[in-house]
Amino acid sequence: MEKVKVYRSVAKLKTINLFYFDTKTKGPVILCLHGRWGRAETWVDFIQHYGDRYRIIAPDQRGHGLSDKPIAKYRTEEMSEDMIELLDFLKIDSVIVVGHSMGGAIAGYLAAMYPQYVTATAILDKSASGPDQPNTLPLDKIPAIDPVTNDWPLPFASLSEAKAFIHQAIDSDLSYQYFMNSLVETVEGYDMMFSAQAIAANIAYYESWFHLLPSIKCLVLLIRAEGNDAVSDKDFIKMQSLLPNCIAHEMSNPNHNVHLSNKEEFYRYFDEFLKRTFS
Repeated sequence: MEKVKVYRSVAKLKTINLFYFDTKTKGPVILCLHGRWGRAETWVDFIQHYGDRYRIIAPDQRGHGLSDKPIAKYRTEEMSEDMIELLDFLKIDSVIVVGHSMGGAIAGYLAAMYPQYVTATAILDKSASGPDQPNTLPLDKIPAIDPVTNDWPLPFASLSEAKAFIHQAIDSDLSYQYFMNSLVETVEGYDMMFSAQAIAANIAYYESWFHLLPSIKCLVLLIRAEGNDAVSDKDFIKMQSLLPNCIAHEMSNPNHNVHLSNKEEFYRYFDEFLKRTFS
């Protein structure tokens, strides 16, 4: 199969500049949303798998990668609005949204609050659970500390030092590659491309979104990793019960990166989802 070409660009939106991948291919559009600490890069295999039949858009979300990193609350609503601005900028009025982890919450919010844009939604290893009441602390009271990388000796003095440290600090090869995708050389050394303030704020202001699920009328694909670390049995069952039109699967692999842990299995589930979306 011929390799799908990926075009890289920056969308200069009203409130933010977003870097994104775009296959510019024919067919329905799939919008791919990465998780915390991630980048568009996490979707490269997905792009090659589906990019000959679908147009794939994969942004670096605000606070991540090559996109702007304003001091902000990074709430789901705010990040969803970025995606609507991006779709309007690209003159796209209908998408299938697939979101992993943090991106899964944004995908769910888009389907609930902007149904005119969303044909179907896939939520990958993300629970709708969270605090029931919003965090009322002002932004300047939230320490700009990323709980994962706060103790890392950033910036690393060399690429080899960065590779060795991250490989030891992270629990799997897939997660190691996930963080390596955000490693960048700077004049000070090798540092991470995501904003610690963005990560801290996104965690601090995150809240439950179970109440949104009944309003999502499009087809929803739920996939969780084996072992329910990110999505408990209780939450997985509750999400299915609240969604009017849902397919749910558990992967045979425990890795949080469900779209990469067993690609053949994942694509089988996603193919079924696409078939039902367009049947």
